[in-house]
Amino acid sequence: MDILRVEKLHKNFGGLTAVNGVSFSVAEGERRAIIGPNGAGKTTLFNLLSGELPSSRGQVFYAGQDITLLPPHRRARLGMARTFQRNNLFLGLSVWENVRLAGSPIKGIGPSSFAPADATRSDIIEESLRRVGLMEQPHALARHLSYGEQRQLEVAIALATQPKLLLLDEPAAGMSPAETNRLMATLREMPRTLTLLIIEHDMDVVFGLAEHVTVLHYGEVIADG
Repeated sequence: MDILRVEKLHKNFGGLTAVNGVSFSVAEGERRAIIGPNGAGKTTLFNLLSGELPSSRGQVFYAGQDITLLPPHRRARLGMARTFQRNNLFLGLSVWENVRLAGSPIKGIGPSSFAPADATRSDIIEESLRRVGLMEQPHALARHLSYGEQRQLEVAIALATQPKLLLLDEPAAGMSPAETNRLMATLREMPRTLTLLIIEHDMDVVFGLAEHVTVLHYGEVIADG
């Protein structure tokens, strides 16, 4: 069964077409990479899939449900999660607190607005940190982590929402070779109940992880297989 299906998706910015009739599907449990040169429309496509941007036309289906018009938080509740090219961490909070906030229900506004983690939630946080290799430093402030560890923390935050589909936007960007290898090991160990869709420029990462590759060029799919 396809967990994600995209049909003739378009995105225009004035007279510029960033995504031009993109169609593809991703099966449950698949590891799919989207590659292409800078300006090919890869991140714009992710923004359309996650609901960060509205599409100009076309449709996005998640597990058979049309989610084209759903906002990001509704898509997240269905089981989609995403990391970004730039870190979106609370640098003044600990590793544990960053992950805890990822799935905490909001009761109001301000630091006390988040519900405390119960035992089940704590187990989810621990498992997310264990998967990315950060369980040994849960109390470290995010700002004190290395860049590679911060990227791993972003993956842990996404995992804590218990997604079925994880969108990773250039997860290895800026990493050292050692950090990249650790990231690849982390992603290889992800269970097949989690589908991975990855934008990446590092071909070693692409061919080390992906089973299928979709190539974008000037907003169009020019190869898929």
